[in-house]
Amino acid sequence: MANDQVDRTVVSQGPARAAGQATARVTQLPATDPTGEAAQVAESLQATLVELIDLSLHTKQAHWNLVGPSFKPIHLLLDELTDQYRDWYDEVAERLAAIGVSADGRIATVSAGTPLEPLPAGQLRDQDVLAFFDARVTLVADRVRARLDPIGAHDLLSQHLLLSIVLGLDDQCLTLGAYRSGST
Repeated sequence: MANDQVDRTVVSQGPARAAGQATARVTQLPATDPTGEAAQVAESLQATLVELIDLSLHTKQAHWNLVGPSFKPIHLLLDELTDQYRDWYDEVAERLAAIGVSADGRIATVSAGTPLEPLPAGQLRDQDVLAFFDARVTLVADRVRARLDPIGAHDLLSQHLLLSIVLGLDDQCLTLGAYRSGST
């Protein structure tokens, strides 16, 4: 085995183990550890990745548990938001790969790194869902916006990506506000 690879044996814990497939071999390359400017860019992109993954999980959870008189339009809106977050976090992860950094979207990383409060369990009233997402999307938009200047000093392509996400999040805030005011 080459010196730049790490050999890992992973024990399967799910259906594969029940089917008699107890282990699988995974070859893991050594982690890239950016320094200086690249580290700042990677940190900003990784934080954005975590926030977008968490938003996508929250929107899908709310989509499944939504109740109320505005169920249908908000149900459809939540699907649209989920799709946007998934597209954006995929672009962020691909940008991380392009600068030579491994994206980390594992559930443990998202759970440990998200600034978002968890969505309540159970059925969720339509107007409460709108308020919940209005606050969360605004928070994420503000956090990503705060990363624009620092990241732009080192990586204009990453800044452009984050700017497009901020513009999309701002548009979502307008949409959520319109739904909350009943003007949709």
